[in-house]
Amino acid sequence: MPDTITVLYFAAARERAGLPRESLELPPGARVSDVLRLLAGRHPGLAPLLPHLRVAVNQEFSSADAEVPAGAELALIPPVAGGSGGLFRVVDRPLRLEEVVEAVAGEAYGGLVTFSGSVRNQTRGRRVTKLEYEAYPPMAEKKLAEIGTEVAERFNGTRLAIVHRVGTLVPGELAVVIAAAAPHRKEAFLGCEHAIERLKQDVPIWKKEFYEDGEVWVGLGP
Repeated sequence: MPDTITVLYFAAARERAGLPRESLELPPGARVSDVLRLLAGRHPGLAPLLPHLRVAVNQEFSSADAEVPAGAELALIPPVAGGSGGLFRVVDRPLRLEEVVEAVAGEAYGGLVTFSGSVRNQTRGRRVTKLEYEAYPPMAEKKLAEIGTEVAERFNGTRLAIVHRVGTLVPGELAVVIAAAAPHRKEAFLGCEHAIERLKQDVPIWKKEFYEDGEVWVGLGP
């Protein structure tokens, strides 16, 4: 009997496939590489994008030779835009820096560093009219929390909070707010910087930039 899995598409992968999700029947013992071959045949427009994607099985990144269990949720993850004792959320509302500060502040934490990432009005000389952020929310929040644990372990118990917005944003609006609190300022600065870099690497949040003369998914090029 074939196994049935659910395939999720995001950002550029969703556009190429023409749908956000679908069910797929696999022979028992099928691997991630087998799924990718099937999808390339089913969606020819998706095939050129596949070498640039990562694959998550049940919200964990997987290798090409990993076996796909029956009933799994397999997600195609384009390059992300570029992300413990804190708050880790993906939301579709305006952000407030105070919410992450309040999540990590405390009398034992003498150093508190924040980062606010807002939408720029230009990129590489092109005027930006708006951005669209898209996410795989359950996995994104899970990965944000993992970054929080990582920061706490690496930087002497530093507490971290990250809230990232999705949806349509215009220049000047906040896309992400981060706060890191530690007993001393050095660890707070290092923890905040580390969180920003890790967010860009592994958190499934994508950014599409709209210009006066075109649009592009960041990380994939024109």
